[in-house]
Amino acid sequence: MRQAPITRNNSWADLLSEGRLPKFALICLGVWLNAADTLVTATIMPSVGADLSGYAYFSWAVAGFLIGAILAGASAGRLSEIMGLRKATAFAGVVLAVGCLLSALAPGIGLFLAGRVIQGVGSGWISGFAMVAIALLFPERHIARVFAGVAAIWGVATVLGPLVGGLFAEAGDWRAVFWLFAAQAVLFSVASPILLVGSDTSRRASGIPWTQLAVLALGVGAISVANLTSPALAIALMAIGIGFLLLVLWVDHRAPVRMLPHRAGDLTTISGAGYAAMFALTAASMGLTIYGPAILQQLHGLTPLLAGYVVGSEALAWTLMAFVVAGVTTPDGERFWIRTGAGCILAGAVLLAVVMRQATIVWVVAGGGLMGAGFGFSSSLMNRRVLRALSEPDRAIGASAFIAVRQAGSAAGAAIAGVSANLAGFGAGLSASTAHAAGVWVFVTAIPLALAGVWAAWRLSGSAATA
Repeated sequence: MRQAPITRNNSWADLLSEGRLPKFALICLGVWLNAADTLVTATIMPSVGADLSGYAYFSWAVAGFLIGAILAGASAGRLSEIMGLRKATAFAGVVLAVGCLLSALAPGIGLFLAGRVIQGVGSGWISGFAMVAIALLFPERHIARVFAGVAAIWGVATVLGPLVGGLFAEAGDWRAVFWLFAAQAVLFSVASPILLVGSDTSRRASGIPWTQLAVLALGVGAISVANLTSPALAIALMAIGIGFLLLVLWVDHRAPVRMLPHRAGDLTTISGAGYAAMFALTAASMGLTIYGPAILQQLHGLTPLLAGYVVGSEALAWTLMAFVVAGVTTPDGERFWIRTGAGCILAGAVLLAVVMRQATIVWVVAGGGLMGAGFGFSSSLMNRRVLRALSEPDRAIGASAFIAVRQAGSAAGAAIAGVSANLAGFGAGLSASTAHAAGVWVFVTAIPLALAGVWAAWRLSGSAATA
């Protein structure tokens, strides 16, 4: 069946009218907390490792955060139904604040890592509840513009995050970063019940999908620690982790309380193809995020801050291109930009595999920018297409799954990039030869992921898919 274009007022002024401005502002604050906390913490981690003698556990700060965030994002839809969106969002702010306080007060690396896990849970819930709010509180015609605003916040955080983290690190006071974010989380928690007035609707609370969450935890845990081991064991852990993720789909389809929308694991459906595209395309982008700065510093002589901003070209392009497609209203336009975006991500991965190790920085920026443009063109329209296909009872869990699926893709992509880098010798130490090899293979192994993402995006935007 051919979809009718969205013909009602689709302007920014209309988006922020009828009481939607406070809700949009709160969503933006939540996105800022998630984005800035992640980026600032990455910048100060060398200082944390030196102060707490925690270099051996460096990667666990990221792995713990990701595990907490993915599990929280996966459960956000059901929790919002049980608690109500206002209370659930305020609770998420409290959890994030507690995690920040633990890291700020940590006398050793153990408590610091515990704080990072709790921060991941709080951040995952905040992001998941933001997706639920977008799905339930904004008309379909505004979905792409709301996600363009979300992309803009990420773009600002990409610019300010490393700068703020660098300033605190140079001042020798990394703990102040967590005090700062704890204060912002408290503000978010206090503001949530006020700004989300009237957002709770009567919904049947069906419970928490504990079995699926437990299986998901095993899968994400195996994937997250895969790149902390030898290459052979890492490959085994990756296979086990992906097996558990597939098992989640099988269990969820048969469970009385579902974590994902109906037939989310079926690639012939819009939701199944959409989640597959989100997972694969996000995974394909992680090599640049994780290994790009180190390779650029070693092979091109860039400072850490400048290398971070070169890699940040992806986020900047994502933000700019999200605004380009924010006004797309026709099914044909939606189909064109989803497919174009997926193709750009594939092209960016191929270009980076060719240019990262020896070309000038301009070509590296072009590769990262092409990949970011692809996400900007496609992400918000993918979200809107999936949301449109979901039944009303599935909208909350379907929206919150956007975060969990993409973060699971991040974990898988990070592990695959880590295995590739270690097989290229990166694990033995950073040198010109290991950076040269990793600069090829980290991106070569991303190409099959990008191809899978293009295929899924094609199915998502095709007329053959069913709801």
